Parts: sequence; structure tokens; C-alpha cells
Amino acid sequence: MTDTFTLKGRRALVTGGGTGLGFGISKAFIEAGAQVMITGRREDVLKDAVAALGPHAAYSVGDVADLASIPGLIRKIEEGWGPLDILVNNAGINMKKTALEVSDEDFQRIVQTNLNGLFAVTREVGRFMQQRGKGSIINITSMAAMYGLPLVAGYASSKTAVLGLTRTLASDLAPLGIRVNAIAPGFIESEMTRKALDADPVRKQKALGRTPMGRMGLPEDIGWAAVYLASDAARFVTGVNLPIDGGNSIGF
Repeated sequence: MTDTFTLKGRRALVTGGGTGLGFGISKAFIEAGAQVMITGRREDVLKDAVAALGPHAAYSVGDVADLASIPGLIRKIEEGWGPLDILVNNAGINMKKTALEVSDEDFQRIVQTNLNGLFAVTREVGRFMQQRGKGSIINITSMAAMYGLPLVAGYASSKTAVLGLTRTLASDLAPLGIRVNAIAPGFIESEMTRKALDADPVRKQKALGRTPMGRMGLPEDIGWAAVYLASDAARFVTGVNLPIDGGNSIGF
């Protein structure tokens, strides 16, 4: 039974893997036996993360918002580090503003990272996975893709688009042996969540008040869900959006 959930011998790429959810996913993957490559824009953060993750982790500096650089980045990882079995599209940015205050530049910046970059990375990794006839791709969506959260028009739009893209990719890539799923984190302890909630106690209390488990989750809660979706235990699972949210999405 344990072997069904193992990631031993597999290589995973986690975008935005240096902090928060990405770091938690990377840590769980390594504990499950995988080799993990993390990417991000800040080399100092990536170095510190790899030092904490240990010898089964490596890093490559890359910005998913720089679409022109993505084919070269993925080729470098595939040819220099090894063939990818797993991709986790975790890199993302957020911004709190009322919708009428959001400029075109604000909106496009969020969509560029959260949606356009995600698609470009997936396309390039998918081309290599296609050659091998197997692979698991996991996208990170959000509660903002499931119900109307105020003050995050760009973020909610991008994550809702990622949810639709996940379903289409699952249909497109299943005949190639590639599974595509998503995880919708609830309110999880991370730098981005703290920025969003600590300055807005009313919003924070509302979030916790509709979470039946009455607390925020931890990055490793997302990590172990990702391990499941990446493993053979989920070999017949594709196109799902799995909420890891303490019941928030069904809370009253």
C-alpha cells in the first residue's frame, strides 16, 4: 500500500517553490521520495530553500511571467537535471484593491503570472512528457475560483481561468498519458495570506468563521494532497479541483 503513494524515483518541478505553499509541496514531495527542482525569481530565497530541503532539492532561477524565457528554462531543466515526471504550477501573485481601482496594468500583471505563465510552463513541460507518454500536472487554484471574494478581481479572474484550463488540459492530455488536476487551498498559513488577512481583521474573522474546522491550514496540508495527486494512488484521477480548506468551501 505504501508503494502506491510513493514518489520514489520521480522528478518534480515546483514553480514558486522557495516559500509558502511551494516550499510545503516541495518538502512533502521529498519526504515521499522525489527529487525536486524549485524555481522562482529570487536566487537568495531559492538557495535558502534548497539548503533547508536537503540534497534531494535543486533550484533554477526563472520568472514565469517572462514568457519568452520559459522554453529555454524548461529545456535546461529537462536536459541538464533530468526528465520531469511531475509539474506543480504554484507560482502566483495577488493584489487587494476594489475592482474600480484596478488599472489595466494591475490586471494584466496578475493574469500574466497566474495564467499566461502557468500555461506556457505547462505547454513546454507537456511537450517533454508527451514524448515519454506519462506525467502528472498539478495547478494551484483558490477559493477565489469557487465563490465571490471581494477586493481580488484580478486574482479571482486568473484563478477561475486556471480552473477552466485545468479541465480542458485534462481532456486534451489524457490520451497522451498525462493527468492534469488542481488543488484549491483554503486559508493557509503563508506570507501571501498573512499580507492579505493580517491588515484586515474583519476579513480574517469572516474567513475563519465560515471554516468548519475553525483554523487556518498549513503548507504541508497542501503538500500531502499534491503527493496523492502525483502518485499512482491517483492514477485514474484527472480534471479534478480538490479543495484543501478545512471545509471552508462548504461552510455556512
